[in-house]
Amino acid sequence: MVDFNFKSCYNMQDLTEIIRILRAPGGCPWDAEQTHESIKKNLIEESYEVIEAINKCDNELLCEELGDLLMQIVLHSQMETEKGTFNFDSVTDGVCKKLIIRHPHVFGDVTVDGVEEVLTNWDAIKRQTKGQKTTSESMFSVPRELPALMRATKLQKKAADIGFDWTDVGGALDKLEEEIAELREAIANKDSENAYEELGDVLFSAVNVSRFIRVDAEESLASANDKFLARFTQVEKLANERGIDMKTSSIDVLDALWDEVKAAADNN
Repeated sequence: MVDFNFKSCYNMQDLTEIIRILRAPGGCPWDAEQTHESIKKNLIEESYEVIEAINKCDNELLCEELGDLLMQIVLHSQMETEKGTFNFDSVTDGVCKKLIIRHPHVFGDVTVDGVEEVLTNWDAIKRQTKGQKTTSESMFSVPRELPALMRATKLQKKAADIGFDWTDVGGALDKLEEEIAELREAIANKDSENAYEELGDVLFSAVNVSRFIRVDAEESLASANDKFLARFTQVEKLANERGIDMKTSSIDVLDALWDEVKAAADNN
């Protein structure tokens, strides 16, 4: 058994020590062989599980999932500690300094008038500290690894901040309709390569509309997914009750079931 001080309640220092022990000789073989690349998906999964707990308003689950997410951060930090590049204290030091610099209205003598000015100052300070002289440079700093709808929103917001934007939602809607027409044309021409591009333009334009109506595109699509799943479940249930084979039935029959389920949902 390793030399470890068991407690009734553990803190941040204990977590870093546990992770160190797990990766050290005589620790856990699985933990010891992990790299940033091998567990990067775990970091994403744990982040989404935190979001799930928030959406469920489950405080007990949230506490647990935040711990799992924190463990991932400590684990990545420990890997660099072993290389002698940085450690967990370096991570906390960096984020503390960043928060102090980006909140001059709290830790300095800057005066702000509302949330919008805080966000404007935040972006300006961020660009200055990162040496970003142009909006394009700021755009390139938005990670490509973000969910595509979220990345599109951030890119469009940065463009809008310097006036590259429609004056109202009408312009965004017109552009969406234009892109849909171009997608229809590409499909009619059986031009798969162009259809690929035009579909992307349609989605990008839809995100533009979402910004104007102040709807989070990612959350909106997530809700649409939930709605589709709930309605499809009811359609499948009706089909089973009525002896309808969904695999062999015509789309007209299935669409009629869908309309029935939709009407019932709308009336509730």
